[in-house]
Amino acid sequence: VSYPGGWTMMLQNNGDVNSLHIHYSPTASYSVGVRSEYRRKADYYLNSLQMNNLLKRWNNTDSQANLYLKSGVGVAYSDAGNFDSQSNAAGFTGLAADWENRRFFTSYENRYLEAGQIDDRFVQSARLGIAPYIGAYGDLHTWLMLEAEHEPESDEPFTVTPLVRFFKDVHLIEAGISNQGDVLFNWIIRY
Repeated sequence: VSYPGGWTMMLQNNGDVNSLHIHYSPTASYSVGVRSEYRRKADYYLNSLQMNNLLKRWNNTDSQANLYLKSGVGVAYSDAGNFDSQSNAAGFTGLAADWENRRFFTSYENRYLEAGQIDDRFVQSARLGIAPYIGAYGDLHTWLMLEAEHEPESDEPFTVTPLVRFFKDVHLIEAGISNQGDVLFNWIIRY
């Protein structure tokens, strides 16, 4: 969710998924958009309409916290293994929460996905971050973060990824390498 009238493009890549999410925020309380993702390990595509709702925001003098509901409906497509050109209706929902001040960051997110015979999964992740310096408005801001992801049905249910986040103007870039050797690269643009 962005400012009223704002657009956001998010390109996210990690060891399991590549995704592109473009959304528009008519108000500061919700956004609507399209999401396309490819799950490499399960070898299928998911294309969906997604709605993000800001359920609650806490603005304090030196910190901010948010609680979101993120949901989507669409189609999953696979031609891998037993799924020869199979499509299924798909849907997902989950909560995301974060708290940050200028020095520390914490977040938690979960998502349950149902895509018929192609997939059904629950994933949750948490992050802790610290800013090594506090920059002024308009400066390049840097965060050192540690992400832990849990996916109970996966062959490797726990992934830990140290990463660095850079934020300046409308750009946010994250890069890291997980304990499984997978590269994480995310790029978010708000315009």
